[in-house]
Amino acid sequence: MVIERASNRCEYCQLHQMNAFHKHQIEHIIALKHGGSSDLGNLALACTHCNFHKGTDLSTMLLPNRELVPLFNPRAHRWDEHFYMEDCVFYAKSKIGEATIKVLKMNDVDLIIFRQML
Repeated sequence: MVIERASNRCEYCQLHQMNAFHKHQIEHIIALKHGGSSDLGNLALACTHCNFHKGTDLSTMLLPNRELVPLFNPRAHRWDEHFYMEDCVFYAKSKIGEATIKVLKMNDVDLIIFRQML
């Protein structure tokens, strides 16, 4: 059900499973250690890169104000309200988008090149 709901795309970077080197993973949006559950409403499909970098994180500090900002939650937020992509680079429309791009390292040079090749 998680895979079907996500249409085989990473719910963070939107990479389709058929373009990934490794099988996408089902991840806990709120990690079990933070009180999350394994209910469908707390699960998301994530590529290995996004899942690895997100880990159990829920938020990050954004500079210069050291403001604590939550990460994107695919069950609570709409992707297009927080991100857009231009020339294979992700840009934030919100602080949530900025925080998520930072923590998940969505604009690593290797990923930008990979997206350009696709």
